Amino acid sequence: MAATTSSDPMSDAIERLAEHVNGTSFEDIPDDAIISAKTFILDTFGVAIAGSVGPFVPELIETARGWGEGDDAAVWGTEIRLPAPSAALINAYQGHNSEFDAIHERAVIHPLASILASLMAVAERGGGLSGRDLLTAAVLGVDVSCSIGMGATETLKFFRPATAGSFGAVAALGKAYELGADELISSFGIQLGQIGGTMQAHEEGSPLLGMQLGFCTRAAVTSHDLATRGLNGSRKVLEGNYGYYALFEGGVDIETGLAGLGVDWRVQGISHKPFPSGRATHGVIDGLLTLRAEHGIEARDVEEVSAEVPPLVYQLTGRPMIAEPGVNYARLCIPYVGAVALMKGSVGIEDFGQESLCDENIHSLAERFDVAIRDVGDPNALVPQTVAIRMKDGREYSVQLDEVIGSPVKPLSHERHLEKFRRNWLSGARPLDPIRGERMIELVDALEDLEECSDLVDLMTAT
Repeated sequence: MAATTSSDPMSDAIERLAEHVNGTSFEDIPDDAIISAKTFILDTFGVAIAGSVGPFVPELIETARGWGEGDDAAVWGTEIRLPAPSAALINAYQGHNSEFDAIHERAVIHPLASILASLMAVAERGGGLSGRDLLTAAVLGVDVSCSIGMGATETLKFFRPATAGSFGAVAALGKAYELGADELISSFGIQLGQIGGTMQAHEEGSPLLGMQLGFCTRAAVTSHDLATRGLNGSRKVLEGNYGYYALFEGGVDIETGLAGLGVDWRVQGISHKPFPSGRATHGVIDGLLTLRAEHGIEARDVEEVSAEVPPLVYQLTGRPMIAEPGVNYARLCIPYVGAVALMKGSVGIEDFGQESLCDENIHSLAERFDVAIRDVGDPNALVPQTVAIRMKDGREYSVQLDEVIGSPVKPLSHERHLEKFRRNWLSGARPLDPIRGERMIELVDALEDLEECSDLVDLMTAT
């Protein structure tokens, strides 16, 4: 679908997003949206700590040290400090590399990893960011990135959490540091000149996938810094002949993407991820765990598992089991995570270690999975899904999922949210004090009263 454009040849939908960012204050944001923001801010910090054990993190840190010295900002979960752009890159990568961070399903964007990594890096560098400022900037950043994602009408070719997602980081930085409308649009335009990230990394199961989100987050810090120095960026950021939609998405319906802006807060549409695997695997996991609990199913008695899933789910996670899956391949493989769920009753971070990845019993069960496409008429839909199990004695069980656990309609309980955070807090490459974890919960719960956000980073510094 072609974009709706203004009669002014130089106007662009980015202007409406910039007006929304500049014209919205903390007091304009409803309490429910603030509660959602706190939930996913805490969740993202925990996930990023756990992500410090992710693939290629030590090598990335050592490489970044060679790009220049500086102690602007901390690498979360370590004692290491780097220039703000490098710290933002690594923290964003840690926030996404385990596929455990929250996602806006309609937009197909993981918005908070990029937003928080960029905001905290710049806040540490210069100080002066309050908890109220952080909440406001985060909510508006989510509005921007998810509205852009919701305006896309074709399936992913570029990695949207990196490309469109990083515009949310630019918006959040602009709001936190009070850029004027022209400066903010310039910052978006500079970002357009830097973004990238291909779905080829997803298809091949490469750690580069999450790193692409980090690259675009680093670019967001650069875009912000250059805009504050007066560099003029492109103006037709979204609708231009060579703007975001033309280059990265193809099909576009901007009015759908912007509908309800300032009324329907995108942060309230985010889904919580209970399992450290691609969100597109969660429907099958949810269905298998439901059948397992209802019918007392033992994995050793399963003959075959079949799943019918929407095209996007198949594209993202319908890949077959292979003999030696890497961790990134396995996180995005329905047969692997489904076999783990049936055997263990859940899927956790430990299930992507080398021992589990080479487990012959998991492999044997995963090879009995059949994943097929179910056309639902929406290229970005993750539901409905149907999951069926055939037992060795001939019994058959099935379930259809119209919502997946962790969605706004089927949310995690507050207790399970905190359980996930506490588990992640203790799962990093360096031990973090659990007492500091409880203090983090307290500070985020009362974030609007926090005077200086660098206090949050201090808690995430390994000692």
